[in-house]
Amino acid sequence: MPVKGKIVRISGPLVVAEGMQGAQMYEMVRVGREGLIGEITRIRGDKAYIQVYETTSGLSPGETVEGTGGPLSVELGPGLLGMIYDGVQRPLPLIRDYIAEKTPHRAIFVERGAKVPSIPRGRKFYFMPGDEASGFKLEVGGKVGEGDVLGLVQETSMVTHKVMVPPNFRGTLKWLAPEGDYTVEDVIAEVEREGRVYEVKMMHKWPVRVARPYKSKLEPTEPLITGMRILDTLFPMAKGGTGAIPGGFGTGKTVTLHALAQWSAARIVIYIGCGERGNEMTEVLERFPKYVDPWTGKPLMDRTILIANTSNMPVSAREASIYVGVTLAEYYRDMGYDVLLVADSTSRWAEALREISGRLEEMPAEEGYPSYLASRIAEFYERAGRVVALGSPERIGSVTLVGAVSPPGGDFSEPVTSHTMRFIRVFWALDTKLAYSRHYPAINWLLSYSAYADLVSEWWHKTVDPSWREYRDEAINILLKEAELQEIVKLIGTESLSERDKLTLETARLLKDGFLKQNVYDPIDAFATPQKQLKILKMIIDFHRKAEELVRHGITVSRIRESLGRLYVDMVKAKFTIPNDQLEKIDERSSMVREALESLKAEIA
Repeated sequence: MPVKGKIVRISGPLVVAEGMQGAQMYEMVRVGREGLIGEITRIRGDKAYIQVYETTSGLSPGETVEGTGGPLSVELGPGLLGMIYDGVQRPLPLIRDYIAEKTPHRAIFVERGAKVPSIPRGRKFYFMPGDEASGFKLEVGGKVGEGDVLGLVQETSMVTHKVMVPPNFRGTLKWLAPEGDYTVEDVIAEVEREGRVYEVKMMHKWPVRVARPYKSKLEPTEPLITGMRILDTLFPMAKGGTGAIPGGFGTGKTVTLHALAQWSAARIVIYIGCGERGNEMTEVLERFPKYVDPWTGKPLMDRTILIANTSNMPVSAREASIYVGVTLAEYYRDMGYDVLLVADSTSRWAEALREISGRLEEMPAEEGYPSYLASRIAEFYERAGRVVALGSPERIGSVTLVGAVSPPGGDFSEPVTSHTMRFIRVFWALDTKLAYSRHYPAINWLLSYSAYADLVSEWWHKTVDPSWREYRDEAINILLKEAELQEIVKLIGTESLSERDKLTLETARLLKDGFLKQNVYDPIDAFATPQKQLKILKMIIDFHRKAEELVRHGITVSRIRESLGRLYVDMVKAKFTIPNDQLEKIDERSSMVREALESLKAEIA
């Protein structure tokens, strides 16, 4: 019997109900006459404290609260890709159609208590038993376990959905559906366990606050290529890694996340708009359906799920949206796909925690955030990783988590940023000064870091060039040295520097203009392959090495630059004049620079 109680107190998204004996923590409940979605977050005696995921205006004491017997869960199955959900996996386009059918003049509003399935029930998918690519197929009468692939469904033009035995489920396969069209509610297998036959469908539910199980965790050794030079070369992200993009207002967090979602080499992308302004989320909803996937030329939405929970939507649903997104990511990871989840932003999620904590009258910690802020951030980022999935055939998948952080005034010492830095391994720090000087992406190379550089070195060495680490480290050293020299220049000016130091400033300028700056709206410069990135970097560093040799022979930096003439500008312009499929032109340009410097050396001799 479901638990039933009555409302005794309402405080914003918080509802207190009494008579809730037998209710469980994190149980999902239906609140009031309209059956609003809620979740129990505290139990005291027979009173349950419920955070409601919809606006509570109009609720009144005395209305009923009914338990569902289970925690807040998401529906997992074919039909997720291309959808736009709110923070608790309510399908916004389907809700719009549902409301338009009842009351056409109110179709633009999301009605409270609207009960629309997260996955369309009437849509049919063509199911093929077994896994054709690996030659794996379960035999009727044989044993099946959690994660075993029952069959395949072509979910979109880009993604083949693997229908798996749900976790914590095993037994003897009694029947497997033949090839054909099925809805997600049709039975596609029957499994016998302890004398009882269970039906398996193409969809199942999973609680969002529980991490999905896996066989084993692997070291993240393959980089997640994003096409952005400063990220891939200087501060690489690994598949299955964790990262954060903190920055003040106007530094380009959202544009950087858009670029990650559009260009990264992840097979599945989940974009969470968590508490951001409505106009920013509107831009995402308008642009993403028009984007073309650069790897296949097909619509980007065929591999994307959008979760929209803007700042004017219920605050408690914002808190849930992070868990909904990472659960969807783990589901596709279990199929053997590389998944990228970007959250914009975790600061707004933390603010939702703070507001709910205040409503619960909990003791505040630093800056009013709850004392469990750090543990909640840790719980989120710990669900990233590269894993061997459960079941047969063997599959390796990954979940990469990247969260934007919006520190007030760009202060990285505030609680959300400082706690986040404890649990991530890539830190892409956005700089207000760089943004205001129109240097994009405005990632500060002095504050940023990546702990994956050593792990991905082998991939770069085998796939691109064995000299990657050498050139990367030299570029970083030049940029660090330039920062030290700029402090001296402020005091005594450039003329007082040695020629070698002047060369360091010149090379750093080349690195900043010709390598670090990147235009995401330029058709050529928006995405650089790893091969192009390294060739541009080698061209600049080889110039530095050759010029350093000339400086030792007494040639001034100004003379070196004069001798290059137009070639100096061509080095900077290579990033947006040479496409990814014409890299031999970079080699030609590099040879011309080398020849010009050799001829200058010959003149002196």
